[in-house]
Amino acid sequence: MTSDTTAEPDQQTVETPAGDARITWHAAKRPRRVLALGHGAGGGIEARDLRALAVALPPLGVTVALVEQPWRVAGKKMAPAPKTLDTGWRALWPALEKPGVPVVAGGRSAGARVACRTARELGAHAVLALSFPLHPPGRPERSRAAELLESGVPTLVVQGGNDPFGKPAEYPGPPEGGYELLEVPYGDHGFAVPKRAPLSQDEALRIITEGVAAWLAVPDGTR
Repeated sequence: MTSDTTAEPDQQTVETPAGDARITWHAAKRPRRVLALGHGAGGGIEARDLRALAVALPPLGVTVALVEQPWRVAGKKMAPAPKTLDTGWRALWPALEKPGVPVVAGGRSAGARVACRTARELGAHAVLALSFPLHPPGRPERSRAAELLESGVPTLVVQGGNDPFGKPAEYPGPPEGGYELLEVPYGDHGFAVPKRAPLSQDEALRIITEGVAAWLAVPDGTR
């Protein structure tokens, strides 16, 4: 991909039926994609993986839109029901499409679930699922694989090797999988790696940013 210069981040407030949401735009000067990333139920857009992608991708021609759901903007401590999260995301979509380039829906944890559930109806060109919560910790029988498998668009899952919400080996494999899977060795649900691990935190984040950049660069007309 050709290097590009980037503008300073810009914030946009968007009204939704669930309350005001906020988009922080990390814009490429000549974008060929928008990557919209929602946060998880336990944190916001300050998550290490979201921030790393917001820095790494705009110089490569991908505008990154970090989306804060209304409950976070309002300062609430607990995420609402999935239906409410989906409502907020749907209402944001016209703003995400406004740059006029294909939009890749994505997010981490609960945000990844939202992206998968709504991708087909909103016309997302692909889904990036960071730390997809395949099941609650210790409850593999409560699988959420159907949400992932039914996204209806090309999907990349980036998963920590030690994620208690679902390790890479627990994912359904091809041919029924219908998605790509990138493992971050030793990473937990937030992609933190232990100090004793044979790779550093910076190296773990580089696996994410380089892997996502390569996936987005595939010239197949969808990403």
